[in-house]
Amino acid sequence: MTFPLPTPAEWRESAIRALKDRPLETLVHLDGDGLAVRPLYAEATSIEPVFAPRPSDAEGRAWDLRTIVESDDGAEANAAVLTDLENGAASVLLAGSVATDPAALSRALDGVALELAPVALDAGLKGPEAVDALAALARGAPRAKLAFHLDPISAWAVAGGDDRSLADHVDGAAATAARHAATYPEARLFLASGSAVHEAGGTAGQELGFAAAAAIAYVEAAVDAGLSVERALAGVTLGLSVDQQYFDGLAKVRALRLIWKTIAGAWGHETPAVIEARSSRRMLAARDPWPNLLRLTAAGFAGAVGGADVVVLDGFSRAAGLPDAFARRQARNTQIVLMEEASLGRVDDPASGSWFLDARTRDLAEAGWNEAQRIVREGGLVASVAGGGVQQRVAASRAAFLAAFSDGRETLVGVTKFVDPEPRPAPVEPVAVAAPAGVVPALTPVRAAASFEEAIV
Repeated sequence: MTFPLPTPAEWRESAIRALKDRPLETLVHLDGDGLAVRPLYAEATSIEPVFAPRPSDAEGRAWDLRTIVESDDGAEANAAVLTDLENGAASVLLAGSVATDPAALSRALDGVALELAPVALDAGLKGPEAVDALAALARGAPRAKLAFHLDPISAWAVAGGDDRSLADHVDGAAATAARHAATYPEARLFLASGSAVHEAGGTAGQELGFAAAAAIAYVEAAVDAGLSVERALAGVTLGLSVDQQYFDGLAKVRALRLIWKTIAGAWGHETPAVIEARSSRRMLAARDPWPNLLRLTAAGFAGAVGGADVVVLDGFSRAAGLPDAFARRQARNTQIVLMEEASLGRVDDPASGSWFLDARTRDLAEAGWNEAQRIVREGGLVASVAGGGVQQRVAASRAAFLAAFSDGRETLVGVTKFVDPEPRPAPVEPVAVAAPAGVVPALTPVRAAASFEEAIV
């Protein structure tokens, strides 16, 4: 049975009748970057199709299922790491002091075959010391696919500065990367991520622009430290956050791949992008954490369908503290279901061919590239962050982001809508939050639910 295909003119006539006294323009939505999201996308309004697939699979799987283990205790971290790797995870991301203390790191990785299971670090400004420790542990496995994830720019911006200048931190990270690059030819050296901007309330365009500018800064620093352009490009992992807005999330991943193609091409190479998508923390609720399971599933969907090479999901209780074993299991199993049961990775680029998603991908790529160019005009990301330029723009976006929830334009289930008067908490361990250093304005993380939860308390 076939159905008649309405023309754009027929759709317009029906839409005007349905809107009654409202103008048709009210169906056009402007996002935080000022980009228009139209109510209808059709062949007549389409642009050049986008095809942005993953360059390859992850050891026979669609993507690298990475879990995050945050701990201050090496033995506890080791138990969590082994449990994750034995139950479906392909790699682990170590965070907390276990990633920065050599003895704790050694204990955490006891029994882990580093040549088989990639290990990534989230060590902040202590990245070089953590990388030295991880490199020492992997001496017997030169082909280990380590992910050093050196990202001093994000760490410095979130901390609001440090006793050492940002330029010194970037130079130190580049020197560390150059020292280990030959010994570990398959290691990923830098993480050029826009997640710090996202978590601080920034727009998608600002997040993409920050990630692009960080990639440029790290490649330039690595070349100055003695690495070839080809090795420097191959050592960069791109990072961003994905949240419950899964269409925008998957479009961001695809847009970042397009931006990287332009960056690598400017150096005369076609190095494929490697993208790590982490679930957003600004979308999580603390008072009633259970709806976070749905939000995290949507985020995982965005990363998988968008074509991320690595997907990292938080425990659903992360907004209240460090997740327990049950929450970590849920984070791991959510990805397993998306991969093994929903089969989200069976198509190279499932968003390709959608007029809306292709247009949205192009729009976000242009917004991100415009922001990256603005940062370059400010002297590059190091100069822009040290001078507070990026932070000032993100602060304006943060105010608009929070206002959208305050006035009801945006909602969070369980927080602003369908609120459970007696929510069931989930067990967590307290997590310390460092106060900003105050050297420069900080990219301080925010949560959309925080003000509503404080009002209830």
